[in-house]
Amino acid sequence: MTTTRIEVVGMPKPKGSLKHIGRGRLVEQVAGSGTWRQQMAWAARQQHHGNPLNEPATVAFEIRVPVPASAPKRRITWPATRSSGDIDKHARNVLDALVDGGVLADDSRVVEIQGRKRHCRPGEQPGATIAVRAAGAADLLAATHA
Repeated sequence: MTTTRIEVVGMPKPKGSLKHIGRGRLVEQVAGSGTWRQQMAWAARQQHHGNPLNEPATVAFEIRVPVPASAPKRRITWPATRSSGDIDKHARNVLDALVDGGVLADDSRVVEIQGRKRHCRPGEQPGATIAVRAAGAADLLAATHA
């Protein structure tokens, strides 16, 4: 099975809820969410060669966020604060960007998703790594025996 791997550099933002501001207009409640989605979609278009996947798919992603200045210097910490965003909202933004970028025909085709967020390592830039592949018989067999 072929895996599409996408590397994105930028400041990860979760997908926010939409807020009605009157006259049928909706805006994202998380500043920068739309810009981050566009960056991921652009990277997907540049790095995916082929037609959108229109069959059951699995998606794995890793979000890298900057280490805050307030983080302890002598031990490793996880980005488990409100400022780093909820992992499920990051997943929503990733899936929407994969559709916008032509990797997936529709995000309803995703049958398995794995996500992780972590702080950047020294010298590493914030961003995301995303992997998409068609779900195979081995995935189905594992799911039915779990």
